[in-house]
Amino acid sequence: MSNEQDKKQQVHQKKMQALKENIDASIAAATIDRGVGILLTGNGKGKSSSAFGMVMRALGYDYKVGVVQFIKGQQLSGEEIYVREKCPSVTFHQMNTGFTWDTQDRSSDIVAAKTSWAIAEKMLKDDSYHLVVLDELTYMISFDYLDEDSILSALKNRPKNQSVVVTGRGGGSALTEWADTVSEIKEIKHAYNEGVMARKGVDL
Repeated sequence: MSNEQDKKQQVHQKKMQALKENIDASIAAATIDRGVGILLTGNGKGKSSSAFGMVMRALGYDYKVGVVQFIKGQQLSGEEIYVREKCPSVTFHQMNTGFTWDTQDRSSDIVAAKTSWAIAEKMLKDDSYHLVVLDELTYMISFDYLDEDSILSALKNRPKNQSVVVTGRGGGSALTEWADTVSEIKEIKHAYNEGVMARKGVDL
């Protein structure tokens, strides 16, 4: 090894050692053992995909998982097909009305939302669920289909070791305040805006 290479290695090793010490210190400082609330929001692609990634993680440990999808349901998606056919242990429910701009029927959408929320609420009271995903729930609040206070109460009073993932654009300050982790996915570019059709296995 040349002197120049040796110097680069020493600099690199010093940087990595400092990084390791910071990471180790952060891990050691995290001593609270409880479920977490996660809000995945923003106008970018990937919120539901991220949530289903956590579903796969939980299943890897044989944890019990519940999923309630609001808004979606009329068009099959890859996650629905996979979970229904390959993951019978997952409790999976869809509001099954499609997008609200498709139905254009506020009254029936509210009824469907309340029916779906009743199922979600039971999961949020059941400590056998390690993870509950409430996909696109934020729309139910922004469209005023469901009572925000009731949702927040259920989220806050869930079993201590249960984690919950809420997805959807917006969601409001109250959900942000409730969540332990908030990630905003920002759209930079989207193929759909260039006329590219949604792809099975990627978008659907």
